[in-house]
Amino acid sequence: MSRKTGFVFMHDEFAGIIEETETGYRFTYDPDYVSKNGSIAISCTIPLRKEPFESQVLFPFFDGLIPEGWLLDIAWKSWKISSKDRMELLLACCNDVIGAVSVRRERS
Repeated sequence: MSRKTGFVFMHDEFAGIIEETETGYRFTYDPDYVSKNGSIAISCTIPLRKEPFESQVLFPFFDGLIPEGWLLDIAWKSWKISSKDRMELLLACCNDVIGAVSVRRERS
């Protein structure tokens, strides 16, 4: 499996990194984001902390950002992304989503 990395932003401020691992997925908040006064968690299921979060499946919060229905069909057909490759769908479809959190391929 080729490992993929996504840069997570909260209101366009860099908040952390989500990555594929050999055993699943890891999300780690950026230390500067955690220590900054006024920072908020990206999700109530992923509270602010310095230690990484590990999961064998894509975290439900991030999976929920991936579009469904006809919009997901467009992603499958246009970008030839497997419906089982949740990380690639997250990176391809969640750069500019409605809401506070976005996931980008690059930090800038």
